[in-house]
Amino acid sequence: MKTRLTIALVAVLFGGLTLAQDGAVRSDLTPDDLARVQRVTAPTRDFSKAENFEAKPAGKGTTRFAANADSFSHFLDNLSFEQEEQFKLGNALFRKIWVSSPSSTQASDGLGPLFNARGCQSCHLKDGRGHPPFEGQAENVSMFLRLSVPPGGDDRRVAVDGIFADEVGDPTYGTQLQDFAVPGLEAEGRMVIDYSDLPVTLGDGTVVTLRAPHYTVTDLNYGPLADDVMLSPRIANPMIGLGLVEQVPVADILAHADPEDADGDGISGRANWTIDPASQSVQLGRFGWKAGQASIARQSASAFAGDIGIGSPLVNKPYGDCTAKQVECLAMPTGEQARLGPSEAPDPVMELVTFYAQTLGVPERRDVDTPAVLAGKQAFYATGCANCHTPKFVTSRDAENPALRFQLIWPYSDFLLHDMGEGLADHRPEGLADGYEWRTPPLWGIGLTETVSGHSFYLHDGRARNLTEAILWHGGEAQAARDAFAALSPDVRNDLLGFLGSL
Repeated sequence: MKTRLTIALVAVLFGGLTLAQDGAVRSDLTPDDLARVQRVTAPTRDFSKAENFEAKPAGKGTTRFAANADSFSHFLDNLSFEQEEQFKLGNALFRKIWVSSPSSTQASDGLGPLFNARGCQSCHLKDGRGHPPFEGQAENVSMFLRLSVPPGGDDRRVAVDGIFADEVGDPTYGTQLQDFAVPGLEAEGRMVIDYSDLPVTLGDGTVVTLRAPHYTVTDLNYGPLADDVMLSPRIANPMIGLGLVEQVPVADILAHADPEDADGDGISGRANWTIDPASQSVQLGRFGWKAGQASIARQSASAFAGDIGIGSPLVNKPYGDCTAKQVECLAMPTGEQARLGPSEAPDPVMELVTFYAQTLGVPERRDVDTPAVLAGKQAFYATGCANCHTPKFVTSRDAENPALRFQLIWPYSDFLLHDMGEGLADHRPEGLADGYEWRTPPLWGIGLTETVSGHSFYLHDGRARNLTEAILWHGGEAQAARDAFAALSPDVRNDLLGFLGSL
């Protein structure tokens, strides 16, 4: 049975919410402003023209440059001059290539000892989307395997209000498979992907061949994986607009939740909850493929430790994901240096990296008012895609950074968990998310994927080679929307894809 938090319990845990008859409402707005926000974010019914401000997905922070490979790498357009400096310093650290210890470059050592990448930019290519290995590519560049086992009698995790922040890693290999290692140490192993064809016939007779992935692990250097290990492949998510997502009020996200499907529409989005390590309080998860992280700071610190093997004040693991059974790993030197601070990446390193991630902008929409895009938008709504890919939110008036404060944004996500069916299931729980559930990924910027990242692979493991394949993999709560898409005429289907391309 899935663990659930009721609105009443949420109100107890999060004092910033007040309750109305129909659920939680925002406490940062006056009644007039609340009514204004509800009016502005209501789903449109007029598809004859673009909505007001629709071309500006990040509000005043929307970036205005020609579409090119750098489209995801610009700072919010409304940053102050002083904030631009912080952004550029954070960008330099985001692009930094870390090296093994000891090293003459003492501000850059501490890599690993086991790792998946040598820097943030290695996975988030041009701040965009990762991908599975290209054909003929021997190494994974921006994809890895999550590992965990079912909690057992030796589970030492500490719960807060019944919520656990992390999963139980494989006893030998930890929480993810590390396919690289520093000199003198063996990597953990290698992920192998085999694809099989899965033909799907659309309503007009067109046959689309999906590729179904199958994952195995070979070349294990530290013994076998646990018999009950669970594997979940992940590619890196795009970085754009994260700071704005962080400022979407909890109440507005919960307003879209319907965990028991009370309205009977077949869609039962629900929240994931996690523990903030600094305050040891329960927070709403909104980042990551299963909404397992509540903040950009925590997401960044976890990636530094798990992906690169760099400890920071928030997640101080100088040996990264090394486990007690990997004695060779724990015998390697780390990059901790007393004169620089109490961790391998002491503040202000993580503060600047977090600021960078919080202030990456979102590119301006293209062709927002052309007839074909407007027709595609209408089809997007009519097929039910907008039921989970919620178009609009208004960020909090209480945001600490003025650039993120009270902005109308268009992420096209409800940031909730949805059962996506057997086809996409990884059968691996994460927090309250079960093995069938995934967070609705934001769609803003999706039309620039190939321009920025040089590929068009989608979904959590990059199995979909284009947007049509991505939609056809939808099941579970999205089955009706998927079937409606498959039944469209070729012209309307192309319009819908053109609308997605404009985002």
